Amino acid sequence: MKEIMKKVYILFLGAVLLTISCSTDLDEFPPNIASSDSLTDFEGVLNAAYYYQLGAVTPIAVMGDFRADNAFMFESPYTEFDVYGPGLTAMEDQFFGPLYTALYKSILSSNNVIENSEDTAQIGEAKFLRALSYFKLVQAFGDVTVILTSPDIGDIPTFDLTRQPVDNVYNSVIIPDLQAAISVLNNTNANGKASKLAAQALLGKTYVHMGNFTSAEAQFKAFFNAATVAGISLETNYADIFKVENIENSEVIFATQISSSVIDEYGFSEFWEWYLGQDTKSPTPLDTDLIAAFDASPGDLRRAVNIDEIALRSPKYTQSGGPDHDWIEIRLADVIMLYAETLNENGSSPEDVLNLLDPIRTRAGLAPLDHTVLNTEALVRQAIQDERRLEFAFEGQRWFDLVRTGTVDAEMGQTIDPNYYVFPIPISEVLVSEGVITQNPGY
Repeated sequence: MKEIMKKVYILFLGAVLLTISCSTDLDEFPPNIASSDSLTDFEGVLNAAYYYQLGAVTPIAVMGDFRADNAFMFESPYTEFDVYGPGLTAMEDQFFGPLYTALYKSILSSNNVIENSEDTAQIGEAKFLRALSYFKLVQAFGDVTVILTSPDIGDIPTFDLTRQPVDNVYNSVIIPDLQAAISVLNNTNANGKASKLAAQALLGKTYVHMGNFTSAEAQFKAFFNAATVAGISLETNYADIFKVENIENSEVIFATQISSSVIDEYGFSEFWEWYLGQDTKSPTPLDTDLIAAFDASPGDLRRAVNIDEIALRSPKYTQSGGPDHDWIEIRLADVIMLYAETLNENGSSPEDVLNLLDPIRTRAGLAPLDHTVLNTEALVRQAIQDERRLEFAFEGQRWFDLVRTGTVDAEMGQTIDPNYYVFPIPISEVLVSEGVITQNPGY
């Protein structure tokens, strides 16, 4: 058993139990490896935790849009994204394996900083990144293994890799980590670094995903108080949010930085290539259902940014000069809409809820929603969901929104087995652990 668990260590924890020396510039990949006992400056290790988030970007983007009704695949076996059966395991090497590995690498680098650094700001950033990693893991896989230390090789035979229930991960890891980050971080960091606002926003979003709208409301109120002081505001022009030359704009709260000067461990087509139809597996990825959704919103200025109905693709992230478009993890419009959703679930009047959406709709060239027509909680709920779809098309959110709101069947127009709301655990992890790490039902 000890030998098996050493194999688990190599595959699952291996390269990540390293402390990594590098410059503080996020545009430089960590080049050197050192023992944690020999380090006193953990900035390089923290940069590694940021760097590993790169490997999660494209898998989350594909899962969020291609699994839902925004985009679809043309080439087998990628068409399994629209089948809702066990066939997704064929894509382990391209999507689920890289996601799983990248996030646990970020987690273990974060653990190293949390355990060993004496810099409270570094620890706060590391706790934010650990929480963000686990948030993505539970979205994608449901129950997951929890690792909160940087174990030595001698600890591996007794290390518990058993998957923990989603609620436990939220309550025992994500929420405490974000609360700790909020207590020590400020809002002076650039978009590429964690901030107090980013932690507040992610904590509110976590509560929404849990269905804990009471806690979400209090958290969002704290966020907006701080955001006003920090000068966070909606961009005047929707298209400007996604321009490479404007990547650190006033609306972005946290983004995973991407640079053509950094070698990304993710070795396949990147998210913008999928959306632009540049991967042969889906040269015309745009789902006609999304076209119909924009047809139902005449005059919507977001249409031209998100869809090209002639080429049947999304031009949202047009690249020039290399892959330099950051992946926006959290932006202000997302927090505003989640707050509106929260207030609606907590019984606020339709007028108070829908008024929150007015600046977003005005920016899109649309009139405010009529609260005298949308005058019930159910109608307002649907209006918010419809608005989210158009605002966040091709931002990797659609599928996860459908799952958390319980609207998968209604929106997808078919009955889908809830087993397939989540994605398959990489088979390699199941096998090497001799079943300690279990597969999701149905796969």
